[in-house]
Amino acid sequence: MAGDAPSSLPVQLVEQPRLLKLKESFIAKFGSAPKFYVRAPGRVNLIGEHIDYCGYAVLPMAIEQDILIAVEPVNNDVVQLANTNSLYLDFSTSVNDIQIKKNKPQWHNYFLCGLKGIQVELAEICTKSERYIGTEGGGMDQSISFLAEEGTAKLIEFSPLRATDVRLPSGAVFVIANSCVEMNKAATSHYNIRVMECRLATKLLSKSRGLDWKKMLRLQDVQTKLGVSLEEMLTIVEEVLHPEPYSTEEICKCLGISLEDLRSQILSQNMQDVSTFKLHQRAKHVYSEAARVLEFKKICNEAPANAIQLLGELMNQSYISCREMYECSCPELDRLVDICLQSGAVGSRLTGAGWGGCTVSMVPTDKLNTFLKNVKKAYYQNDVQRLALENNSLFATKPGRGALVFVEA
Repeated sequence: MAGDAPSSLPVQLVEQPRLLKLKESFIAKFGSAPKFYVRAPGRVNLIGEHIDYCGYAVLPMAIEQDILIAVEPVNNDVVQLANTNSLYLDFSTSVNDIQIKKNKPQWHNYFLCGLKGIQVELAEICTKSERYIGTEGGGMDQSISFLAEEGTAKLIEFSPLRATDVRLPSGAVFVIANSCVEMNKAATSHYNIRVMECRLATKLLSKSRGLDWKKMLRLQDVQTKLGVSLEEMLTIVEEVLHPEPYSTEEICKCLGISLEDLRSQILSQNMQDVSTFKLHQRAKHVYSEAARVLEFKKICNEAPANAIQLLGELMNQSYISCREMYECSCPELDRLVDICLQSGAVGSRLTGAGWGGCTVSMVPTDKLNTFLKNVKKAYYQNDVQRLALENNSLFATKPGRGALVFVEA
């Protein structure tokens, strides 16, 4: 399933205003018509934040909003990229000399990443491709983009990659709200430090239980090797890891290795100057969040009468853990979550990497209009910058379909 190509769909462009407008822009820019079009959906992670790269299942859904790309194959080795948004400059390069500057993120780099890794299975290669830009992601975004089906969220599991339908309860909708704070995973170290903290926690937990810690890379590996529950892993975290930050010297002492070994064998290149790591908090978040994902799926499957309230509470617990244990929120996200809960959401949390970006809220259908009105007034309409972005920053959505290739009928 992971290797399936996106399905191809013949379309009448006159019935697709966005595609028709894109075709016209393409012709104006390049002087020829596209041969096909690609749709990549946006996605929202309902629950399961920062655990995919630790090996744990996540629960995202593709949304109806998307990005469209028009493509024309050419007979030379030059790739030319243009964006309908004039803020993003045109770019061209030889496919034989692709240069991706990690310290200066550009919109076109994400296309170049794909070109660098085209030979592997689709969802897995997209995960690996993103690492060319310096982001140690786990694969959730790429997987839901390819595997999504209309009307259902998905439990995405890794190693091997597989997706299971999760039917969301009727009577509630999910609302996305943009904090209007931008966070670029590739341009900042917050994200990659968290990945490394989880890796170091894996090593120390493994060593404490007599496992071959040098071979252990992900927190899920420890649980699998020990054959215990997520709840038992949380107990082990409390026994083994202290809440105070670990210095590189203490980590070396715990593992019985030199500082040089730590830097050359474990720490990635962009982590060499980081001197302290919070291991207890990160591991505690990952194991508790992994348990919340499974509970969320269980509630959806069993559909009790109070399912919406139960799911909302799990989302709230997830947010608190992201804010307190993983420290990936920001003041604007905290404010936005508070406003959403005060405006009628039964659950609200940051979604995505954090430190900016969006919240996702579960809102009873009968409260949706009031919710949207109150959030607009409280968060967007008293700030000039947010007001300018308001129309694209707050919207209800339902599970959409995955990536598609369109050909003109």
